[in-house]
Amino acid sequence: MTTPEARLLVVEDDPNIVELLSASLRYAGFDVATAMSGADAITTAGEHRPDLVVLDVMLPDYDGFEVIRRMRADGRRVPVVFLTARDNTDDKIRGLTLGGDDYVTKPFSLEELTARIRAVLRRTQGAGPTGRLSFGDLELDEETHEVYRAGQRVSLSPTEFKLLRYLMINSGRVLSKRQILEHVWNYDFRGEDNIVESYMSYLRRKVDTSEPRILHTIRGVGYVLRVSDV
Repeated sequence: MTTPEARLLVVEDDPNIVELLSASLRYAGFDVATAMSGADAITTAGEHRPDLVVLDVMLPDYDGFEVIRRMRADGRRVPVVFLTARDNTDDKIRGLTLGGDDYVTKPFSLEELTARIRAVLRRTQGAGPTGRLSFGDLELDEETHEVYRAGQRVSLSPTEFKLLRYLMINSGRVLSKRQILEHVWNYDFRGEDNIVESYMSYLRRKVDTSEPRILHTIRGVGYVLRVSDV
């Protein structure tokens, strides 16, 4: 039996969304528990001991902000990804100030949510300090926007940095051009996906100049960050 990638708690009061999210996240390799109210979320968190909570802000008894406040009061420091229809800067600041680790606004793609979850897990479970990603001798600091390969600093443009970060949080997974366009550029270039090829070329010239090579093209499929291309 395959070991789950992580234990998740999905808290959402819409039964259809709960079913869709739990099935999709289980398919992606996670162990998923669910709750449909704030009270149930706190109880289930104590029983299930999740590695991360996907938490809807609007719940029938009290909102997600109160849920995270009570979890923190109980000493639980579990990472939280807020899930809500609200697209309000004040709400986002409030959620992140209370200890949320990310904020996904409905409507969203399941691929985006899964990638956000993995990004938070990598940040919070990694051996390095918060905000630092590593892959072999490649290091990326999300706070200072510095990148190092084999101890040598690499100067990247903001877009190159964002592309490398997306590859690193999904290391070992083949990413299609469409996925990269959606997550790095945030919209579909519709026929102009050669921009991904161009930026992968730029990135290789700066990052992949020594052995082992880590940026690979899977012809007809996409790109992957891994040590070998076997």
